[in-house]
Amino acid sequence: MEEHWAVSWRKNGIVALIAGLLLLAGCGRPPRTLESDAYVWQRHWTPSLVASLRQSAADIRAWRVLAAQTDAGGRLQFFSPDRMALAATARPVVLVVRIDGQLAHWDEAMLLNQVLALRERWRGMAVAGVEIDHDCATARLPAYTQFLVRLKKELGDLPLTITALPTWLDSPALDDLLAVPDEAVLQVHAVQSPHAGLFDPVLATEWIRRFSLRTRRPFRLALPTYASRVSFDADGRVLGAESEVPNLAGGVAFSELAASPDVVAAFVHGLRQRPPAHLVGLVWFRLPTGEDVRAWSLPTWRAVVGGLPLSSRLSVRVRAGTVAGTLDVILRNDGDTDAALPATVRLPADCRLADGVNGYVLATSTDGSVLRKQQDAWLPPRRERAVGWVRCASERPELRIE
Repeated sequence: MEEHWAVSWRKNGIVALIAGLLLLAGCGRPPRTLESDAYVWQRHWTPSLVASLRQSAADIRAWRVLAAQTDAGGRLQFFSPDRMALAATARPVVLVVRIDGQLAHWDEAMLLNQVLALRERWRGMAVAGVEIDHDCATARLPAYTQFLVRLKKELGDLPLTITALPTWLDSPALDDLLAVPDEAVLQVHAVQSPHAGLFDPVLATEWIRRFSLRTRRPFRLALPTYASRVSFDADGRVLGAESEVPNLAGGVAFSELAASPDVVAAFVHGLRQRPPAHLVGLVWFRLPTGEDVRAWSLPTWRAVVGGLPLSSRLSVRVRAGTVAGTLDVILRNDGDTDAALPATVRLPADCRLADGVNGYVLATSTDGSVLRKQQDAWLPPRRERAVGWVRCASERPELRIE
């Protein structure tokens, strides 16, 4: 799930274009309710994660919990989610098994037995199914299909779900693959180049349209709630990405890639107006927590899930800096949901010295100096961020966000 990338939003008028494309995709079909599931992808369960489960359970149909993942040798490593916390939400659980997409081969019989053993470990819980998350190369789809046929037979009446990639859409083998599970989750975020970004709603719309024509089974859509920090070497090659799991890869350059709540909210609004054929729900990756610094805040995510307005309120101010004679430039969000950081903070003419920090750099425009944003990010509600410092003639310079 976390190892693939997508092209970013780069176009003006994107919201109108999304709505138009989705209306075309769903033309002639009555509106349907799109229920929301959430991926609980954390390997370690904390009080903050349990609090997020409790606070957002009313918005969610089911939890899709990362329960096991293959190691380098292809064996499943089981995780230990807080079953009491899950049960307290009164929501069903789908057990997600992640099979590393880089595994060229695995012991099919061993892996099959381990998945069935996982099911036994969860006896007594309200398990709604098993989901296999395997981002395999397109050439391996026939072999993957054979594995799923065997697994589906062994699971009996327990529903089987798979994640699906847009890169599989050009393969003739996709039809046989999609005929096996009870449903699929199409991943439209983080599936191409990290040089480009996390989520492109125009591409996502086209992938959904094509996928709805290929499948005859229900499918859901995986949408992002997060950001990733990508590291590059001197030649621009990707060394690693850090999101919900720390990555110790070095690098000489870094980029913070973020899925905008406003863009995703507009995209979801269009989907809910005219859902494409066979689309039955959304799956959010991943459930935000108070300690997840690379995910939306929980209030923002719940607002997007519920189709509520995003009520951020961003302002800029200065306060005494740590160096005598300087002022720190502070952005503050006094709203109830995350605020997208402004493209620029304009400095008055009497500010002779300045510099940017935390993703902002000093730049010169035709109208004077500005602090310019270098990467997309958001500011959680009731939080603030220093984005630079200034030395000005006035003790209370008037800065402006643009």
